[in-house]
Amino acid sequence: MLFNSIDFAIFLPLTFILFWTLFYKKTILQNVFLTTVSFIFYGWWDWRFLSLITISIIVDYLIGILLNNRKGKLIRKILLATSIGVNLGLLAYFKYANFFIDNFIDAFSLLGKSIDIQSINLILPVGISFYTFQTLSYTIDVYNKKINATNNFFAFTAFVSFFPQLVAGPIERAKNLLPQFLQTRRFNFNTSRDGLQQILWGMFKKIVIADNCAYYANTIFNNYTEASSVGLIIGAIFFTFQIYGDFSGYSDIAIGTAKLFGFKLKQNFAFPYFSRDIAEFWRRWHISLSSWFKDYVYIPLGGSKGSVFKKIRNVFIIFLVSGFWHGANWTFIFWGILNAIYFIPLMILKRNRHNTEVIAKYQNMPNIKEFLNMITTFSLTVLAWILFRSKNMYEATDYIYNIFIFPLAKPTLISIDIKLIAITCLIIFLIIIEWNGRAFEHALKDINKRWNKWIRITTYYTIVMLILYYFGKEEEFIYFQF
Repeated sequence: MLFNSIDFAIFLPLTFILFWTLFYKKTILQNVFLTTVSFIFYGWWDWRFLSLITISIIVDYLIGILLNNRKGKLIRKILLATSIGVNLGLLAYFKYANFFIDNFIDAFSLLGKSIDIQSINLILPVGISFYTFQTLSYTIDVYNKKINATNNFFAFTAFVSFFPQLVAGPIERAKNLLPQFLQTRRFNFNTSRDGLQQILWGMFKKIVIADNCAYYANTIFNNYTEASSVGLIIGAIFFTFQIYGDFSGYSDIAIGTAKLFGFKLKQNFAFPYFSRDIAEFWRRWHISLSSWFKDYVYIPLGGSKGSVFKKIRNVFIIFLVSGFWHGANWTFIFWGILNAIYFIPLMILKRNRHNTEVIAKYQNMPNIKEFLNMITTFSLTVLAWILFRSKNMYEATDYIYNIFIFPLAKPTLISIDIKLIAITCLIIFLIIIEWNGRAFEHALKDINKRWNKWIRITTYYTIVMLILYYFGKEEEFIYFQF
Protein backbone atom coordinates (compact mmCIF):
# COMPACT_ATOMS: atom_id res chain seq x y z
CA MET A 1 0.00 0.00 0.00
CA LEU A 2 1.47 3.33 -1.06
CA PHE A 3 1.48 6.32 1.29
CA ASN A 4 0.51 8.53 -1.66
CA SER A 5 -2.61 6.55 -2.56
CA ILE A 6 -6.34 6.71 -2.00
CA ASP A 7 -6.08 3.35 -0.25
CA PHE A 8 -3.78 4.78 2.41
CA ALA A 9 -5.91 7.92 2.72
CA ILE A 10 -8.72 5.59 3.86
CA PHE A 11 -6.53 3.09 5.73
CA LEU A 12 -4.73 5.58 8.01
CA PRO A 13 -7.68 7.47 9.55
CA LEU A 14 -9.66 4.25 9.96
CA THR A 15 -6.70 2.55 11.71
CA PHE A 16 -6.13 5.65 13.86
CA ILE A 17 -9.77 5.81 15.02
CA LEU A 18 -9.98 2.10 15.83
CA PHE A 19 -6.63 2.14 17.64
CA TRP A 20 -7.57 4.95 20.03
CA THR A 21 -11.24 4.10 20.55
CA LEU A 22 -11.46 0.30 20.77
CA PHE A 23 -8.03 -0.39 22.25
CA TYR A 24 -7.29 2.67 24.40
CA LYS A 25 -4.90 1.75 27.28
CA LYS A 26 -4.99 -1.92 26.26
CA THR A 27 -1.37 -2.55 25.34
CA ILE A 28 -1.63 -6.20 24.29
CA LEU A 29 -4.71 -5.60 22.15
CA GLN A 30 -3.06 -2.55 20.60
CA ASN A 31 -0.05 -4.69 19.63
CA VAL A 32 -2.25 -7.40 18.16
CA PHE A 33 -4.22 -4.76 16.26
CA LEU A 34 -1.05 -3.06 14.94
CA THR A 35 0.34 -6.42 13.82
CA THR A 36 -2.90 -7.20 12.00
CA VAL A 37 -3.10 -3.89 10.16
CA SER A 38 0.65 -4.04 9.42
CA PHE A 39 0.24 -7.42 7.76
CA ILE A 40 -2.71 -6.04 5.76
CA PHE A 41 -0.59 -3.03 4.78
CA TYR A 42 2.34 -5.21 3.67
CA GLY A 43 0.19 -7.89 2.04
CA TRP A 44 -1.47 -5.21 -0.11
CA TRP A 45 1.45 -5.60 -2.56
CA ASP A 46 1.70 -9.39 -2.56
CA TRP A 47 0.29 -11.54 0.24
CA ARG A 48 2.72 -14.36 -0.60
CA PHE A 49 5.64 -12.43 0.86
CA LEU A 50 3.99 -12.34 4.29
CA SER A 51 5.54 -15.79 4.75
CA LEU A 52 9.07 -14.30 4.54
CA ILE A 53 8.55 -11.70 7.23
CA THR A 54 6.79 -14.32 9.36
CA ILE A 55 9.86 -16.58 9.10
CA SER A 56 12.14 -13.73 10.20
CA ILE A 57 9.84 -12.91 13.13
CA ILE A 58 9.57 -16.48 14.43
CA VAL A 59 13.26 -17.34 13.94
CA ASP A 60 14.59 -14.21 15.65
CA TYR A 61 12.01 -14.28 18.45
CA LEU A 62 12.97 -17.85 19.38
CA ILE A 63 16.71 -17.26 18.94
CA GLY A 64 16.49 -14.14 21.11
CA ILE A 65 14.94 -16.16 23.96
CA LEU A 66 17.52 -18.94 23.57
CA LEU A 67 20.37 -16.40 23.58
CA ASN A 68 19.02 -15.01 26.83
CA ASN A 69 18.91 -18.44 28.45
CA ARG A 70 22.16 -19.94 27.13
CA LYS A 71 25.56 -19.06 28.56
CA GLY A 72 27.85 -21.34 26.58
CA LYS A 73 29.90 -19.39 24.04
CA LEU A 74 29.73 -22.04 21.33
CA ILE A 75 25.96 -22.51 21.46
CA ARG A 76 25.44 -18.73 21.52
CA LYS A 77 27.64 -18.35 18.45
CA ILE A 78 25.69 -21.09 16.68
CA LEU A 79 22.40 -19.37 17.54
CA LEU A 80 23.65 -16.02 16.25
CA ALA A 81 25.01 -17.64 13.10
CA THR A 82 21.61 -19.26 12.54
CA SER A 83 19.85 -15.89 12.78
CA ILE A 84 22.35 -14.25 10.43
CA GLY A 85 22.24 -17.22 8.04
CA VAL A 86 18.44 -17.35 7.82
CA ASN A 87 17.96 -13.59 7.42
CA LEU A 88 20.84 -12.91 5.06
CA GLY A 89 20.14 -16.16 3.22
CA LEU A 90 16.61 -15.03 2.34
CA LEU A 91 17.88 -11.56 1.44
CA ALA A 92 20.70 -12.95 -0.73
CA TYR A 93 18.42 -15.36 -2.56
CA PHE A 94 15.72 -12.89 -3.48
CA LYS A 95 17.92 -9.84 -4.02
CA TYR A 96 21.27 -11.11 -5.28
CA ALA A 97 20.81 -14.58 -6.82
CA ASN A 98 20.50 -13.32 -10.41
CA PHE A 99 23.38 -10.88 -9.91
CA PHE A 100 25.77 -13.69 -8.99
CA ILE A 101 24.45 -16.01 -11.71
CA ASP A 102 24.85 -13.36 -14.43
CA ASN A 103 28.36 -12.38 -13.28
CA PHE A 104 29.36 -16.04 -13.02
CA ILE A 105 28.31 -16.54 -16.64
CA ASP A 106 30.12 -13.35 -17.73
CA ALA A 107 33.33 -14.42 -15.96
CA PHE A 108 33.42 -17.72 -17.85
CA SER A 109 32.58 -15.92 -21.10
CA LEU A 110 35.77 -13.89 -20.72
CA LEU A 111 37.68 -17.17 -20.58
CA GLY A 112 36.00 -18.36 -23.78
CA LYS A 113 33.72 -20.76 -21.95
CA SER A 114 29.97 -20.88 -22.43
CA ILE A 115 27.77 -21.92 -19.52
CA ASP A 116 24.06 -22.49 -19.92
CA ILE A 117 22.56 -21.32 -16.62
CA GLN A 118 19.20 -19.60 -16.60
CA SER A 119 18.50 -16.64 -14.35
CA ILE A 120 15.84 -17.23 -11.72
CA ASN A 121 12.49 -15.52 -12.23
CA LEU A 122 12.28 -13.77 -8.87
CA ILE A 123 10.15 -10.89 -7.61
CA LEU A 124 11.99 -8.79 -5.03
CA PRO A 125 9.86 -8.60 -1.84
CA VAL A 126 9.16 -4.98 -0.92
CA GLY A 127 11.21 -3.76 2.06
CA ILE A 128 13.11 -7.02 2.62
CA SER A 129 16.42 -5.19 3.17
CA PHE A 130 14.85 -2.97 5.83
CA TYR A 131 13.07 -5.49 8.04
CA THR A 132 15.97 -7.97 7.64
CA PHE A 133 18.42 -5.47 9.11
CA GLN A 134 15.95 -4.53 11.84
CA THR A 135 15.54 -8.11 13.06
CA LEU A 136 19.26 -8.80 12.69
CA SER A 137 20.16 -5.87 14.92
CA TYR A 138 17.86 -7.35 17.58
CA THR A 139 19.60 -10.75 17.72
CA ILE A 140 23.08 -9.18 17.50
CA ASP A 141 22.30 -6.82 20.40
CA VAL A 142 20.87 -9.70 22.46
CA TYR A 143 24.00 -11.77 21.68
CA ASN A 144 26.24 -8.86 22.75
CA LYS A 145 24.09 -8.45 25.91
CA LYS A 146 23.23 -4.85 25.05
CA ILE A 147 19.54 -5.66 25.47
CA ASN A 148 17.48 -8.46 26.96
CA ALA A 149 15.31 -10.57 24.67
CA THR A 150 11.57 -10.13 25.07
CA ASN A 151 9.18 -12.97 25.87
CA ASN A 152 6.26 -10.92 24.58
CA PHE A 153 5.60 -12.38 21.14
CA PHE A 154 2.94 -9.83 20.20
CA ALA A 155 5.21 -6.91 21.09
CA PHE A 156 8.09 -8.39 19.09
CA THR A 157 5.87 -9.10 16.07
CA ALA A 158 4.52 -5.56 16.15
CA PHE A 159 8.10 -4.23 16.47
CA VAL A 160 9.27 -6.04 13.32
CA SER A 161 6.13 -5.47 11.21
CA PHE A 162 5.19 -1.92 12.33
CA PHE A 163 3.61 -0.62 9.14
CA PRO A 164 4.81 3.04 9.03
CA GLN A 165 8.49 2.05 8.69
CA LEU A 166 8.17 -1.54 7.48
CA VAL A 167 9.00 -1.18 3.79
CA ALA A 168 11.49 1.71 3.65
CA GLY A 169 12.62 2.51 7.16
CA PRO A 170 13.85 4.11 9.27
CA ILE A 171 15.66 0.91 10.31
CA GLU A 172 14.86 0.92 14.01
CA ARG A 173 16.89 -0.63 16.81
CA ALA A 174 15.13 -2.79 19.35
CA LYS A 175 16.63 -0.68 22.13
CA ASN A 176 14.63 2.33 20.95
CA LEU A 177 11.42 0.93 19.50
CA LEU A 178 10.69 -2.41 21.20
CA PRO A 179 10.20 -0.93 24.73
CA GLN A 180 7.55 1.37 23.26
CA PHE A 181 5.45 -1.71 22.42
CA LEU A 182 5.72 -2.89 26.02
CA GLN A 183 4.42 0.26 27.68
CA THR A 184 0.97 1.83 27.92
CA ARG A 185 0.38 4.42 25.25
CA ARG A 186 -1.88 7.43 25.74
CA PHE A 187 -3.12 9.82 23.10
CA ASN A 188 -1.25 13.13 23.04
CA PHE A 189 -2.70 15.97 21.00
CA ASN A 190 0.57 17.89 20.59
CA THR A 191 2.45 14.78 19.42
CA SER A 192 -0.32 13.94 16.94
CA ARG A 193 -0.36 17.49 15.59
CA ASP A 194 3.40 17.36 15.12
CA GLY A 195 2.95 14.02 13.36
CA LEU A 196 0.39 15.49 10.97
CA GLN A 197 2.74 18.39 10.20
CA GLN A 198 5.53 15.94 9.39
CA ILE A 199 3.22 13.81 7.23
CA LEU A 200 2.12 16.95 5.37
CA TRP A 201 5.72 17.94 4.61
CA GLY A 202 6.60 14.39 3.62
CA MET A 203 3.66 14.28 1.20
CA PHE A 204 4.78 17.58 -0.29
CA LYS A 205 8.31 16.29 -0.86
CA LYS A 206 7.06 13.08 -2.48
CA ILE A 207 4.02 14.18 -4.50
CA VAL A 208 5.02 17.72 -5.44
CA ILE A 209 8.82 17.62 -5.60
CA ALA A 210 9.94 14.03 -6.26
CA ASP A 211 7.28 12.99 -8.76
CA ASN A 212 7.63 16.20 -10.79
CA CYS A 213 11.43 16.03 -10.77
CA ALA A 214 11.13 12.40 -11.91
CA TYR A 215 9.55 13.49 -15.19
CA TYR A 216 12.58 15.59 -16.18
CA ALA A 217 15.16 13.21 -14.71
CA ASN A 218 13.68 10.24 -16.58
CA THR A 219 13.43 12.20 -19.84
CA ILE A 220 17.12 13.11 -19.78
CA PHE A 221 18.56 9.87 -18.35
CA ASN A 222 16.58 7.74 -20.80
CA ASN A 223 17.81 9.84 -23.76
CA TYR A 224 21.13 11.10 -22.43
CA THR A 225 23.05 10.56 -25.70
CA GLU A 226 20.90 13.22 -27.35
CA ALA A 227 21.39 15.87 -24.65
CA SER A 228 23.93 18.65 -24.28
CA SER A 229 26.21 18.88 -21.25
CA VAL A 230 23.88 21.53 -19.80
CA GLY A 231 20.92 19.20 -20.25
CA LEU A 232 22.81 16.33 -18.60
CA ILE A 233 23.69 18.49 -15.60
CA ILE A 234 20.05 19.58 -15.32
CA GLY A 235 18.94 15.94 -15.45
CA ALA A 236 21.37 14.97 -12.68
CA ILE A 237 20.22 17.87 -10.50
CA PHE A 238 16.56 16.93 -10.99
CA PHE A 239 17.34 13.34 -9.96
CA THR A 240 19.23 14.68 -6.92
CA PHE A 241 16.07 16.42 -5.73
CA GLN A 242 13.87 13.52 -6.84
CA ILE A 243 15.65 10.94 -4.68
CA TYR A 244 15.79 13.32 -1.73
CA GLY A 245 12.12 14.27 -1.96
CA ASP A 246 11.17 10.65 -2.52
CA PHE A 247 13.13 8.98 0.28
CA SER A 248 13.15 11.71 2.92
CA GLY A 249 9.48 12.27 2.10
CA TYR A 250 8.77 8.61 2.87
CA SER A 251 10.72 8.89 6.14
CA ASP A 252 8.77 11.99 7.18
CA ILE A 253 5.45 10.28 6.46
CA ALA A 254 6.56 7.14 8.33
CA ILE A 255 7.83 9.04 11.39
CA GLY A 256 4.78 11.32 11.42
CA THR A 257 2.41 8.36 11.12
CA ALA A 258 4.15 6.60 14.01
CA LYS A 259 3.60 9.71 16.15
CA LEU A 260 -0.16 9.44 15.55
CA PHE A 261 -0.05 6.08 17.37
CA GLY A 262 2.19 7.30 20.19
CA PHE A 263 5.53 6.01 18.86
CA LYS A 264 8.76 7.91 18.37
CA LEU A 265 11.02 6.77 15.52
CA LYS A 266 14.55 7.97 14.95
CA GLN A 267 15.21 10.87 12.59
CA ASN A 268 16.36 9.49 9.22
CA PHE A 269 17.27 12.68 7.33
CA ALA A 270 18.73 15.88 8.75
CA PHE A 271 18.75 18.23 5.73
CA PRO A 272 21.75 16.53 4.04
CA TYR A 273 22.00 18.91 1.08
CA PHE A 274 23.08 21.67 3.46
CA SER A 275 26.20 19.66 4.39
CA ARG A 276 29.64 21.25 4.19
CA ASP A 277 31.58 18.04 3.47
CA ILE A 278 30.87 14.43 2.53
CA ALA A 279 31.37 13.18 6.08
CA GLU A 280 28.64 15.54 7.27
CA PHE A 281 26.44 14.45 4.36
CA TRP A 282 26.64 10.81 5.47
CA ARG A 283 25.77 11.77 9.04
CA ARG A 284 22.63 13.42 7.69
CA TRP A 285 21.54 11.09 4.84
CA HIS A 286 19.68 7.83 5.63
CA ILE A 287 20.90 8.09 9.21
CA SER A 288 19.41 4.77 10.33
CA LEU A 289 21.32 2.79 7.68
CA SER A 290 24.59 4.71 8.11
CA SER A 291 24.51 4.18 11.87
CA TRP A 292 23.61 0.47 11.37
CA PHE A 293 26.69 -0.12 9.22
CA LYS A 294 28.82 1.90 11.62
CA ASP A 295 27.75 -0.14 14.67
CA TYR A 296 27.58 -3.62 13.12
CA VAL A 297 30.28 -3.49 10.42
CA TYR A 298 32.65 -0.52 10.78
CA ILE A 299 33.32 -0.65 14.53
CA PRO A 300 33.74 -4.49 14.64
CA LEU A 301 36.34 -4.08 11.86
CA GLY A 302 38.27 -1.67 14.06
CA GLY A 303 36.64 1.59 13.02
CA SER A 304 39.02 4.51 12.88
CA LYS A 305 41.58 2.81 15.11
CA GLY A 306 44.82 1.27 13.93
CA SER A 307 47.09 2.10 10.99
CA VAL A 308 46.17 4.40 8.12
CA PHE A 309 45.89 1.34 5.86
CA LYS A 310 43.33 -0.28 8.19
CA LYS A 311 41.35 2.95 8.40
CA ILE A 312 41.22 3.23 4.60
CA ARG A 313 40.34 -0.46 4.32
CA ASN A 314 37.48 -0.10 6.78
CA VAL A 315 36.08 2.95 4.98
CA PHE A 316 36.15 1.14 1.65
CA ILE A 317 34.44 -1.91 3.14
CA ILE A 318 31.68 0.12 4.75
CA PHE A 319 30.91 2.01 1.54
CA LEU A 320 31.15 -1.12 -0.61
CA VAL A 321 28.70 -2.93 1.65
CA SER A 322 26.43 0.12 1.67
CA GLY A 323 26.48 0.24 -2.12
CA PHE A 324 25.77 -3.48 -2.43
CA TRP A 325 22.92 -3.20 0.10
CA HIS A 326 21.18 -0.81 -2.30
CA GLY A 327 21.00 -3.30 -5.10
CA ALA A 328 22.50 -6.07 -7.21
CA ASN A 329 24.15 -3.81 -9.76
CA TRP A 330 27.73 -2.68 -10.33
CA THR A 331 26.51 0.93 -10.44
CA PHE A 332 25.68 0.79 -6.73
CA ILE A 333 29.04 -0.77 -5.90
CA PHE A 334 30.96 1.94 -7.77
CA TRP A 335 28.67 4.57 -6.23
CA GLY A 336 29.88 3.29 -2.86
CA ILE A 337 33.51 3.34 -4.02
CA LEU A 338 33.20 6.93 -5.24
CA ASN A 339 31.78 8.04 -1.88
CA ALA A 340 34.66 6.25 -0.13
CA ILE A 341 37.10 8.20 -2.33
CA TYR A 342 35.31 11.41 -1.31
CA PHE A 343 35.46 10.46 2.39
CA ILE A 344 39.03 9.14 2.79
CA PRO A 345 40.90 12.49 2.44
CA LEU A 346 38.74 13.94 5.23
CA MET A 347 39.54 10.97 7.45
CA ILE A 348 43.29 11.07 6.75
CA LEU A 349 43.38 14.81 7.47
CA LYS A 350 41.20 14.23 10.56
CA ARG A 351 38.57 16.63 9.27
CA ASN A 352 35.69 14.18 9.10
CA ARG A 353 34.26 15.38 12.44
CA HIS A 354 34.68 19.11 11.84
CA ASN A 355 31.13 19.94 10.81
CA THR A 356 28.93 18.39 13.46
CA GLU A 357 26.76 21.42 14.24
CA VAL A 358 23.97 22.61 11.97
CA ILE A 359 25.18 25.06 9.34
CA ALA A 360 24.84 28.77 10.28
CA LYS A 361 23.24 27.70 13.54
CA TYR A 362 22.69 31.16 15.00
CA GLN A 363 22.56 33.05 11.72
CA ASN A 364 20.07 33.55 8.93
CA MET A 365 22.58 32.87 6.16
CA PRO A 366 25.87 30.94 5.85
CA ASN A 367 29.15 32.77 5.47
CA ILE A 368 31.07 32.64 2.18
CA LYS A 369 33.22 29.67 3.24
CA GLU A 370 30.21 27.66 4.41
CA PHE A 371 28.31 28.47 1.23
CA LEU A 372 31.18 27.40 -1.04
CA ASN A 373 31.70 24.20 0.96
CA MET A 374 27.98 23.46 0.73
CA ILE A 375 27.95 23.99 -3.05
CA THR A 376 31.06 21.82 -3.49
CA THR A 377 29.59 18.99 -1.41
CA PHE A 378 26.29 19.24 -3.27
CA SER A 379 28.11 19.07 -6.63
CA LEU A 380 30.07 15.96 -5.60
CA THR A 381 26.81 14.38 -4.46
CA VAL A 382 25.13 15.16 -7.79
CA LEU A 383 28.00 13.46 -9.62
CA ALA A 384 27.68 10.36 -7.42
CA TRP A 385 23.91 10.19 -7.97
CA ILE A 386 24.55 9.73 -11.71
CA LEU A 387 26.08 6.33 -10.90
CA PHE A 388 23.15 5.52 -8.63
CA ARG A 389 20.56 6.41 -11.25
CA SER A 390 22.17 4.79 -14.31
CA LYS A 391 21.09 1.35 -15.52
CA ASN A 392 24.65 0.04 -15.89
CA MET A 393 28.26 1.18 -15.69
CA TYR A 394 28.51 1.90 -19.41
CA GLU A 395 25.63 4.36 -19.25
CA ALA A 396 27.00 5.92 -16.05
CA THR A 397 30.49 6.55 -17.44
CA ASP A 398 29.12 7.64 -20.82
CA TYR A 399 26.73 10.08 -19.14
CA ILE A 400 29.56 11.63 -17.09
CA TYR A 401 31.89 11.67 -20.13
CA ASN A 402 29.27 13.53 -22.19
CA ILE A 403 28.99 16.19 -19.48
CA PHE A 404 32.68 17.04 -19.72
CA ILE A 405 33.11 16.98 -23.51
CA PHE A 406 30.75 19.97 -23.70
CA PRO A 407 28.55 19.11 -26.71
CA LEU A 408 26.70 22.42 -26.38
CA ALA A 409 25.25 22.16 -29.87
CA LYS A 410 22.90 19.40 -28.73
CA PRO A 411 19.49 20.21 -27.26
CA THR A 412 18.81 20.11 -23.52
CA LEU A 413 15.87 17.73 -24.26
CA ILE A 414 13.56 19.81 -22.08
CA SER A 415 11.98 23.09 -23.08
CA ILE A 416 11.65 26.14 -20.88
CA ASP A 417 7.90 26.20 -20.34
CA ILE A 418 5.49 26.96 -17.53
CA LYS A 419 5.84 23.43 -16.12
CA LEU A 420 9.63 23.67 -15.87
CA ILE A 421 9.43 27.14 -14.33
CA ALA A 422 6.84 25.87 -11.84
CA ILE A 423 8.93 22.90 -10.63
CA THR A 424 12.00 25.14 -10.37
CA CYS A 425 10.03 27.53 -8.16
CA LEU A 426 8.78 24.59 -6.09
CA ILE A 427 12.36 23.39 -5.52
CA ILE A 428 13.30 26.89 -4.38
CA PHE A 429 10.26 26.86 -2.05
CA LEU A 430 11.46 23.51 -0.65
CA ILE A 431 14.95 24.89 -0.03
CA ILE A 432 13.61 28.00 1.73
CA ILE A 433 11.29 26.04 4.05
CA GLU A 434 13.96 23.45 4.86
CA TRP A 435 16.64 26.09 5.43
CA ASN A 436 14.38 27.81 7.97
CA GLY A 437 13.73 24.49 9.72
CA ARG A 438 17.25 23.04 9.46
CA ALA A 439 17.84 23.06 13.23
CA PHE A 440 14.72 20.98 13.93
CA GLU A 441 13.62 17.38 13.45
CA HIS A 442 11.61 18.32 10.36
CA ALA A 443 11.01 21.52 8.42
CA LEU A 444 7.54 22.32 9.82
CA LYS A 445 8.25 21.48 13.46
CA ASP A 446 7.26 24.19 15.96
CA ILE A 447 6.25 26.62 13.22
CA ASN A 448 3.42 27.79 15.49
CA LYS A 449 6.13 29.23 17.73
CA ARG A 450 8.59 30.27 15.04
CA TRP A 451 6.45 31.85 12.34
CA ASN A 452 4.05 34.76 12.09
CA LYS A 453 0.40 33.63 12.07
CA TRP A 454 -0.38 34.80 8.53
CA ILE A 455 2.87 33.44 7.08
CA ARG A 456 2.09 30.12 8.75
CA ILE A 457 -1.47 29.98 7.41
CA THR A 458 -0.32 30.95 3.91
CA THR A 459 2.38 28.27 3.96
CA TYR A 460 -0.04 25.57 5.12
CA TYR A 461 -2.59 26.57 2.51
CA THR A 462 0.04 26.58 -0.25
CA ILE A 463 1.36 23.14 0.71
CA VAL A 464 -2.10 21.56 0.95
CA MET A 465 -3.26 23.05 -2.36
CA LEU A 466 -0.11 21.87 -4.15
CA ILE A 467 -0.50 18.34 -2.76
CA LEU A 468 -4.15 18.20 -3.85
CA TYR A 469 -3.27 19.59 -7.28
CA TYR A 470 -0.55 17.01 -7.99
CA PHE A 471 -2.15 14.11 -6.11
CA GLY A 472 -3.34 11.09 -8.08
CA LYS A 473 -0.30 9.60 -9.84
CA GLU A 474 0.43 7.08 -7.05
CA GLU A 475 4.08 6.76 -8.07
CA GLU A 476 6.05 4.15 -6.10
CA PHE A 477 8.83 5.25 -3.79
CA ILE A 478 12.35 4.70 -5.16
CA TYR A 479 13.57 2.83 -2.10
CA PHE A 480 10.86 0.17 -2.36
CA GLN A 481 13.22 -1.58 -4.81
CA PHE A 482 15.82 -1.93 -2.06
